[in-house]
Amino acid sequence: MIPLRIKAEAHAAQPFVVRLRSFEGIADIETRANAGAFDVSLESAGAEAAEYVGEGGSVRILGIDPSEVDGDVLLVNPQRGTADRLIRSTSSHNTFLVTERCDQLCVMCSQPPKKHHVDLFGHFEQAAMLAPEGATIGISGGEPTLFKVELFGFLRTVMRTREDLRFHILTNAQHFEENDRANLLELDRKRIVWGIPLYSADPAIHDEIVGKDGAFGKLRSGLAFLGRAGAQIELRTVLMQPNAPGLARLAKYLTTTVPFIQTWAIMQLENIGYARQNWNRLFYDSFSGFEAVGQAIDIARSRGIDVQLFNFPLCTVPGSYRHLAPSTISDWKRAYMDACENCSLRGDCGGFFEWHPQEHGYAGLGGV
Repeated sequence: MIPLRIKAEAHAAQPFVVRLRSFEGIADIETRANAGAFDVSLESAGAEAAEYVGEGGSVRILGIDPSEVDGDVLLVNPQRGTADRLIRSTSSHNTFLVTERCDQLCVMCSQPPKKHHVDLFGHFEQAAMLAPEGATIGISGGEPTLFKVELFGFLRTVMRTREDLRFHILTNAQHFEENDRANLLELDRKRIVWGIPLYSADPAIHDEIVGKDGAFGKLRSGLAFLGRAGAQIELRTVLMQPNAPGLARLAKYLTTTVPFIQTWAIMQLENIGYARQNWNRLFYDSFSGFEAVGQAIDIARSRGIDVQLFNFPLCTVPGSYRHLAPSTISDWKRAYMDACENCSLRGDCGGFFEWHPQEHGYAGLGGV
């Protein structure tokens, strides 16, 4: 698994953002002169650590080869002796976890919420400015829109300066109000996709899954608000035993109620967080029971809604639907099983989450 948090040492009182530059010519004065204020260049590298020096001081990175972090943007926390790799220069999967607070308690939450919040939006703004050209940056939580002022301020500042960047924001869409419309219209809506979970057309089932009474009604209002504002929406439905029987009904609901969405993503369950402790009652084997998924796909696509299958290993999807299952598991948490060794689809398959249980999962795997 690719580490997102690494060991780091620095003589500083507060966290700070840097971009690592492992320049080929360490003594190249011109290259050093062209480095930005947030850049630190490789001074020396040994078996245990690499020393970087920049305009603002020095930082020591431990336990990882400089070639693996070249160009990465780090949030260094000197007090903890760690650095979070906010942006990995070679990856298309970079997400800012802007808060761990949330107003829902989803039964399968992969990032269980916490009560405290540390405002790092200023650091995230600096990191986004250093992202590679044309990057897409994910914004996640917790629930990012609990801090709408900071979120809209971040987007406004970064998008004005970096016209090449795009954003994908995960939100439950329950906190938009009419006075947010001006903030939303001020942004380039073509460069933002709002990823919004909807688990069932039955309000009771949706509310039970997210652990919040009235969530379905608030979500419906939020979707209408975003639709009126011309926002790009990717609806997300995690496939589970409680909602799989109603998937076709949900497909019909989408085509009549929110036909303006760009994509409906049906997602397989991730065995981490709350999902791990609820796995036996939640995991739905789409290898054995794909009929429910296929019927929903057919209904939605026949009425003009794009459908994608996220986190589905290709060998668990019938051949006629495999073109709808792109590789979506982030590279830092992707793995393959022993059954994948000789599979002809491995080159195109997104594989499994690193923590997917081999002893309890799909009825059939690999060997395609």
